[in-house]
Amino acid sequence: MSNILELRGVNKSFGPVHVLHDVDLAVKAGEVTALVGDNGAGKSTLVKCIAGIHPTESGEILFNGQPVAIGSPRDAAALGIEVVYQDLALCDNLDIVDNMFLGREKTNGLTLDDAAMEQAARKVLADLSVRTVKSVRTPVASLSGGQRQTVAIAKSVLWDSKVVLLDEPTAALGVAQTRQVLDLVRRLADNGLGVVLISHNMNDVFEVSDTVAALYLGRLAAQVPTKSLSHAQAVELITSGRTGDIGIAKPEAATI
Repeated sequence: MSNILELRGVNKSFGPVHVLHDVDLAVKAGEVTALVGDNGAGKSTLVKCIAGIHPTESGEILFNGQPVAIGSPRDAAALGIEVVYQDLALCDNLDIVDNMFLGREKTNGLTLDDAAMEQAARKVLADLSVRTVKSVRTPVASLSGGQRQTVAIAKSVLWDSKVVLLDEPTAALGVAQTRQVLDLVRRLADNGLGVVLISHNMNDVFEVSDTVAALYLGRLAAQVPTKSLSHAQAVELITSGRTGDIGIAKPEAATI
């Protein structure tokens, strides 16, 4: 499969602090790329650079093989890049439909087209085989943690998205809810999207990801197929930036 999103030599600093060092990352359509690393490794900064929140100092971002400039979240959204942050950014006082279209409401003349929005919300949930939500008019405040995460993910693919970045989607969820969310993550990739999964849970990473990209102190330690990596090797990459035959490597060169 081809790379839908690719970073080449991306650098990012905040004043004198150099956070990202010549980071290369490849995200393929139809695959889940797990982005792992210890606290402070640069995962959130990298995602915010892709999302257009932080400008990069140097390097290149390619989308569908073409260099692109992502200077704002609007630029990222126009390309088809959506981010689901850990806080989900949902409004408890609104129902599922209103949350999914918040800021992007459909109108019919001068009035909101509630019927069209409800139909679109139902369709995206059905397309993702989401059966845990009984009604799209349910207030978000009454949903469980897993259902809220499901709504946030479904919202991210409502806009003809091509790449979805998920920040710790199973954090603080129970076993059953985690299962639902992981199934949904896998379905996103199976539907042809490029998925970037940020997670500290190695069981989740090994269950749903196709490749693992490990950041260590702002550098890409390695990007390798998940099936070629053991749990112990993944932990070594996260904690020391290397393991066995893997050193600090580009995605194309990282092998075991």
